[in-house]
Amino acid sequence: MTPNLRGALWMMASMAGFAIEDAFLKKAAGAVPLGEILLIEGLCGMAFFALLALRRGEAPLPRGVLTRTMAVRSGFEIVGRLFYALAIALTPLSSTSAILQATPLIVVPAAAVLFGERVGVFRWTLIGVGFLAVLLIIRPGGETFTPLSLLAVAGMLGFAGRDLATRAAPLALSNVQLGTAGFGVLALAGVVLSFWTGIKAIETPGLLAGAIVFGVSGYAALTIAMRSGEVSAVTPFRYSRLVFALILSVAVFGEHPDAMTLAGSAIIVACGVALLTRKT
Repeated sequence: MTPNLRGALWMMASMAGFAIEDAFLKKAAGAVPLGEILLIEGLCGMAFFALLALRRGEAPLPRGVLTRTMAVRSGFEIVGRLFYALAIALTPLSSTSAILQATPLIVVPAAAVLFGERVGVFRWTLIGVGFLAVLLIIRPGGETFTPLSLLAVAGMLGFAGRDLATRAAPLALSNVQLGTAGFGVLALAGVVLSFWTGIKAIETPGLLAGAIVFGVSGYAALTIAMRSGEVSAVTPFRYSRLVFALILSVAVFGEHPDAMTLAGSAIIVACGVALLTRKT
C-alpha cells in the first residue's frame, strides 16, 4: 500500500469518525446541555492526548502553547467549536456539514494576504463560485432561510482562523501536543457555554460516550493521515465527511436535503478539491 493511499484511507476514517461524532452530539444535545457535552468531551480528549504525549516522552502542554500565536489559535478554536456545536444541535446536520466544507475557501485567500502565498485567477474563481454555493445552501431572503444557519457560518469562520493560526504555530509543538491543547480549549468552550445552558445529571451516558470515542478517534486518525502521505494527495479526502454526514442525516435523523442543498454541497466539494490540488 502506497503512503498516499494509506493516508487517504486514514483521512476517510477520520472524517467518518467526525461525522458520527456529530450525530452522537446532535442526539445527546436533546437530553444533555450542550455546554456540559463540550466540557466532558474536551476533558476526556485532553486526558487521552496528554497520556499519549507522556508515553512519547513529551510534555503534554509545553511552554510553546503559551505563545501569542497559540492564544489566537485558541480564541478561534473556541469560536469554531461553540458555533459549530450550536449549529449541529439546532439546524439540519446535512446543511451544517456542507457549510463547514467551505473552510478552505476562507483559508486560501487569507493565506495569500497573511503569508504571501500565490493565488492565481483560476483559484480566485473557484473561491467565488464556492461562496455562491454556500449562499445556495443558506438562501438568505428565501422562504426556507433561517438565521440559525449563520451559526454554521460563524463556526466555519472560527475553524478557518484556527487552521491559519495552526500554520503559524511553533514548529516544536507536535500534533499530540496540539491535540491536548485543542481539546483543552474545547473544555473551555464548554465552560463558557455552560453559563447559559447549565449543567444537569447525565441521563444518556451512551450518547455522550459515543461522541467522545468517535471524536477522539477521528482526531487521532487525522493525525496519522496527515503524516502518511503527501498533504496535497491526502487533504482532498476531507470532503468525504460530507458524504458520511448526508448518509447519517437521512438514515438517523430523517432529513431530506432538497435539490438546492445537494447542488450547493456538490459545488463546494468540487471547488474545494480543485482548490487544494491546483497550485495557482
